[in-house]
Amino acid sequence: MGFLRFGSWPRMWPFWLWLTIFYSAWLTLVLVGGYVSTVLHHWPIALTMSVGSYVAGSTPMGGGTVAFPVLVLLFDFPGALGRNFGLAIQSIGMTSATIYILSSGRSVDWGLLRPALVGALIGTPLGAAWVAPWVPDLWVKLIFGVIWASFGILHLVKLRELVSAHQPSRQWHRLDLWIGLAIGVTGGIASSITGVGIDMMIYATLVLLYRADLKVAIPTSVILMAFTSVVGIASNGLLATFRPEVYHIAPEVFANWLAAAPIVALGAPFGALIVNLISRTPTLVVVSILCIGQFVWTLVHEHVTGWPLVGALVGVVLFNLLFHGLYTLGKGNALVPGHPLELATDELDS
Repeated sequence: MGFLRFGSWPRMWPFWLWLTIFYSAWLTLVLVGGYVSTVLHHWPIALTMSVGSYVAGSTPMGGGTVAFPVLVLLFDFPGALGRNFGLAIQSIGMTSATIYILSSGRSVDWGLLRPALVGALIGTPLGAAWVAPWVPDLWVKLIFGVIWASFGILHLVKLRELVSAHQPSRQWHRLDLWIGLAIGVTGGIASSITGVGIDMMIYATLVLLYRADLKVAIPTSVILMAFTSVVGIASNGLLATFRPEVYHIAPEVFANWLAAAPIVALGAPFGALIVNLISRTPTLVVVSILCIGQFVWTLVHEHVTGWPLVGALVGVVLFNLLFHGLYTLGKGNALVPGHPLELATDELDS
């Protein structure tokens, strides 16, 4: 039934138009550019991103959350390559999911999202130009691991409340502008380093502080990560054009992108569809366990000891203290009478 609705809505025409344009352009590029062998040779990353794109569309985690550890830990590529590939592949997959979300009329918290988009437009290029190139490769991997291990712990500890919450707080929407800008700038800088992060920040704010329903928080995070990915990979490409010795983008980024792009263009919207039809609990539990597992894997694989190990563990503790602070601030606040999110969640429940 979900697939019938997926294909039969007249308002879905922007999504179908997008897919037509993308697949036509991709096929032309592969055939005219002689990249058929490149696509076939990089089938492992295409297979990986079949899972990563589903995660990107159905959870508040970008496809780079799967791509980054696979590329840098399994295939032993540098962290910068994992970051650039994550941004590049999300610019297709999460953009595709965004067009699907907007076309299908999913509920989104635009009050928080709009200033976050502005903040991301500022923070992401600044991070790409002034922060990311000077972060050591090990720290790129550790920052990624810390962010998502913290995210995994958050869900395992607060999962029942997060899944059941659907009553937005009356208290915090008056601060949407400043909270959104802060998320956008800081999340944009974080994403310029690891390729992901801003999606987790807006999602955590919505579910912990605003007490929003996951069916609102997840689409909102997907849209913000899609925009940040496009800005991020465009910034990196522009910087690499003018100063390739500093902002170099490895050729493997394009090769992997070429193989995985046609997978994620459908995989991420599929995840966005499925999350609205099935229980979110199993997916979030599995993904949370994987988040914690990749952190442990990073520590073992990179032989992290001494002060880097202490810094990573302290980072996980600090992130979780931040999450707990947001949760404490958001707990117990009442609904805004007639707030759009209240109406949206009532509609979802009916």
